[in-house]
Formats: sequence, structure tokens, C-alpha cells
Amino acid sequence: MDIRKIKKLIELLEESGLAEIEITEGEESVRIARASQAPAVVTHAIPGPAPLAAAPAPAAQAAAAPAASAAPAARDEKLVTAPMVGTFYASPTPGAKAFVEVGQEVRVGQVLCIIEAMKMMNQIESERAGKVIAVLAKNGEPVEFGQPLFAIE
Repeated sequence: MDIRKIKKLIELLEESGLAEIEITEGEESVRIARASQAPAVVTHAIPGPAPLAAAPAPAAQAAAAPAASAAPAARDEKLVTAPMVGTFYASPTPGAKAFVEVGQEVRVGQVLCIIEAMKMMNQIESERAGKVIAVLAKNGEPVEFGQPLFAIE
């Protein structure tokens, strides 16, 4: 897909106030989504066979809820929440070092994790500088829209 078309779609998204646009031309697909207070995110689909989707187990969803409620909220901290439904990955590849760890200083725009949604890898970036005080999602586990992923002080 032509980069000029993608730029035009981003402009259309910003002007219209829409939250998301998805366009498919043949085997190419582009989805542009606006996070609640983040810049527009552009993802590209890689042509290939469509995977079979498996619904997350209720036990996994139930286990994620207590982790989110156990998040501390007393200090001057900000929760980084999932901008989409998908699978949380703390590192770029299996066995690689995590993007961030508890106690690490992060800057605005630094990649915190990846959320895989429909076989597209979406990098989630920090919206503020600070110190990571908690990682609230588990590697390889499904996350829901709005679910807390990190606490940054």
C-alpha cells in the first residue's frame, strides 16, 4: 500500500475524530487506531492464511482480574493500560530480555511491551517518563482493552 495513502488515512482519522480506520486492498490491510491519549498507531497485516482464533480460558481471565485489583495506587503513579485486546509480550522474541523491568527508568516513547492482536505485533510505548514500579500483566497471557499493564511512578 502506498505511503501517501496511509498518511492521508492518518489525516482523515485526526480530522474526523474517529477512533479507528481499517482499509483492505486485495491481500494488503492497514488498520490505524487512536489510543485514548496517545498518537495514532499504524499496523500492517502480513498476507497469509487466516489463523483459527481460540477464546481465552475463563480461568485466565479470572486470574488476570486479581492482579489488576492488587495494583498499588497510593503514590504519584500512572497506570499504562492495554489499548486493545490481544496477547501481552514483555520481550521482542521468546527468551529475549524484557523491554522493561521493575525499577527501570523509562522515557516518553520508549517501548514497554508488545500486544499481539490478529497476528499483528503492536508496540506499546510509554506516555510518560518515570520509574516502572510494577508489571501487572504476565508474558504470553491475554489482555483486555483497558486492563492495567504497568504502573509508572
